[in-house]
Amino acid sequence: MSLIIMRSEQRRRAAPSYRQVSESERLSYVGNNFDSVVKKYNSLCRYFVGVLDKDSGQMDVYNAEIFNMQPLLSGNVMPDDTKDYQNKSYREKMDLCIEAFGTSKQKRALNSRRMNAVGNDVVNTAVTKAAANVIEAKGVTALIQDVAQDEEQNISIFLPPCNEDADKPENVYKFEDILSPAEYKALEVPAAVFVNITQEEITKKTEDKSHCSFVLEELKFLPANEESRDRKARCLWFLDTLIKFSHLKVIKKKNPMGPECPHIISKKLMKNFTSLTYNNGSVQNLVSASMKAKITAYVIALALHINNFQTDLTVLQNDLKLQESRMMDIAKAMRLKISKAKGLPGLGDDHNHKLGTLSLPLPVQKASVSQRKRKKMN
Repeated sequence: MSLIIMRSEQRRRAAPSYRQVSESERLSYVGNNFDSVVKKYNSLCRYFVGVLDKDSGQMDVYNAEIFNMQPLLSGNVMPDDTKDYQNKSYREKMDLCIEAFGTSKQKRALNSRRMNAVGNDVVNTAVTKAAANVIEAKGVTALIQDVAQDEEQNISIFLPPCNEDADKPENVYKFEDILSPAEYKALEVPAAVFVNITQEEITKKTEDKSHCSFVLEELKFLPANEESRDRKARCLWFLDTLIKFSHLKVIKKKNPMGPECPHIISKKLMKNFTSLTYNNGSVQNLVSASMKAKITAYVIALALHINNFQTDLTVLQNDLKLQESRMMDIAKAMRLKISKAKGLPGLGDDHNHKLGTLSLPLPVQKASVSQRKRKKMN
């Protein structure tokens, strides 16, 4: 025999009211065909139950009513006793239904979720207790100072190799640590566009904003000496590429800087200035905040070599789209002396530009502005 439920969508007279009661081993259930829980469109429908005899092929049809069954938490099935149930969340109500009527798979999933919830509570309690013990033992002030020191150390991790015993400024951050001989050689072809650039072309590039402000300004003062001119052109091309690369977020192309960028340079950018992240089932290269700090440090070091170890940090800051406090923290971590100066003629007359100078002996590292503010607050 087979049961078939049929619905006839036609208007009918008001049906009599019924309350249906049933129970399982753990819960009792009650259902009404007349309260607010029943959907409004039920009044426009008639329901039938068909009993099909497979042997004879004949079906007997009977009138039927639809009941919305809800579990009760007590033995009394009167509506006033449903308050405790109604106060439960949707998730709790569903869990009760799964306990009573769920499949084996649903019940296993429910038990697993409840066990995980208990495990998370245990872990959270243990972590909270451990944190409280650390705070009690060390004190809030000491912990804040530790965090500030960690931030300073995190910046120093991404700086170019620093030779504190150098006898000349050019040996503090060696040029070979910024660009290897092979990388420098590969820049000859793309940087050729800068070597023979004219003032008209510089003006056109400035209008198009095809390069960063620092590079456009330095192109106006290329040396007359052929070897020095070629060296500066290569450095400016790489610096411009570094700054453009810092503006990216997720790297989706194998050669994000375009076909004119040599393969060895693209490989350097991906290997040294991105971090790997896992997203949507695939590994991606990401220019994270820490990687942008690293790019900034290498840009500053290269700019120092270009400008005889003194450079306008404000111009670089604007090109890199950084906050001034972040730029100053990185510059101070690189042991630069910071001074105020008037902006370059082509970049406005702002008197609040910051110059960074690399000179010997290197200044002693001092706490950043953010560290000093934390200490004052405590």
